[in-house]
Amino acid sequence: MRFHTRKWVKPGDLNANETLFGGTVLAWIDEEAALYSIIQLESKKVVTKYMSEINFMSTAIKGDIVEIGIEVVKFGVSSLTLNCEVRNKMTRETIVTVDNVIMVNLDEKGKPKPHGKTKIEYVKDRLKEAEEK
Repeated sequence: MRFHTRKWVKPGDLNANETLFGGTVLAWIDEEAALYSIIQLESKKVVTKYMSEINFMSTAIKGDIVEIGIEVVKFGVSSLTLNCEVRNKMTRETIVTVDNVIMVNLDEKGKPKPHGKTKIEYVKDRLKEAEEK
């Protein structure tokens, strides 16, 4: 799994127990899944369709740095299924996992649209291909 984003746990991210609020970490996961999908599918019109069971395994406290990892499980016709893990950057302890996050590519009318992608692509490779043309 590749960890793409780091977040610093700040006072506004905490719950009444003074630990990382679950809703905050879920918002971070949703945003990371959207950004990853937008880049992979080369489309700004991508939405979250589904999140599977969310498994909270540990927590974080104010001042911790957490990182969000994403990996592709499957390319569908108009969708991209991802796996996600959030962990403490310093201890590597897993905070939460989500086995399946399904993101869907949309057309201008908000309907699912085939994206034509079948494998992970990296921006650096796309840039190299563009330079070679």
